[in-house]
Amino acid sequence: MKMLQPIMALTTTVCLVGFVGCKEKTATPTAGTTPAATSTGDHGHEHAEGEEGHDHSVAGHGHGAGPHDGTIADWGGGKYHVEFTVDHDKQEGTVYILGGDEKTPTPIRAEEIQLVITDPAMEVTLKATPQESDPEGTASRYVGNHEKLGVVQEYAGTITGVIDDTPYSGDFAEVAHDH
Repeated sequence: MKMLQPIMALTTTVCLVGFVGCKEKTATPTAGTTPAATSTGDHGHEHAEGEEGHDHSVAGHGHGAGPHDGTIADWGGGKYHVEFTVDHDKQEGTVYILGGDEKTPTPIRAEEIQLVITDPAMEVTLKATPQESDPEGTASRYVGNHEKLGVVQEYAGTITGVIDDTPYSGDFAEVAHDH
């Protein structure tokens, strides 16, 4: 047992440094999908065009605020990104589908996507709400309401959806920042 104490202490220290230092985490890929790594942070990083399969467990990698001042998460290892925003007054969550550059609206053919928040626990179905520039039958914006979204706090959870029969999933965590 005494041999395990130093190993457990080291493991705990490494986990705390990773959690406190960068607030990054990697999503668990859904069976049969492209792994979807996610991260949050205030130290923005742009990906090169066409960069896929990049490893978000690398220290120092993170996403800044999205184009709608929301929290960015990866879908498909950087092929897509999703941006979570919330309007507490309307009790409304909005997720924008973005390209690999984390900025360009990227319409998909899906009627809805799912938002799961861990605290307060809730599941919200977000319906396609196309933006003006989205082609017919696609959407790059998804909106849903839930009374618990009226709670003013930083949210964390998972956004899931299906694009061309491929399921995507990405974890996000809002980080308090000044406006």
